[in-house]
Amino acid sequence: MLNFNSVLLSSQNPAPLVDYYKQVFQMDPQWSGGEFVGFKVGDGMVVIGPHDKVHGKSINPERLILGLETADVAGEFTRIKGIEGTTVIVEPYHPAEASDMWLATLADPDGNFFQLGTPMNL
Repeated sequence: MLNFNSVLLSSQNPAPLVDYYKQVFQMDPQWSGGEFVGFKVGDGMVVIGPHDKVHGKSINPERLILGLETADVAGEFTRIKGIEGTTVIVEPYHPAEASDMWLATLADPDGNFFQLGTPMNL
């Protein structure tokens, strides 16, 4: 069995992205190594660092969407959309298949999408 460990968010200029996610996660990174830093978010890590093949904003931000769980989607949406560099993609809504669930989609300064969602009862 596999356990999710981390996701690497690459950037041409990672420092502003690190500053941005400090505000989103409301914490400093718990790990750093070279030009990379990692935020412990739940059971996994969001690692941010440079990559020589990444240039500018994401051209396919729908390919990988970070999912962040919160019981207060509306409140976190309001807080995060106020952080400089945030782009609102989709305001909070109930997906058709789950009327008790809330989702909202935003983008970071590099154009990467992330989604706020209520906890899933599996």
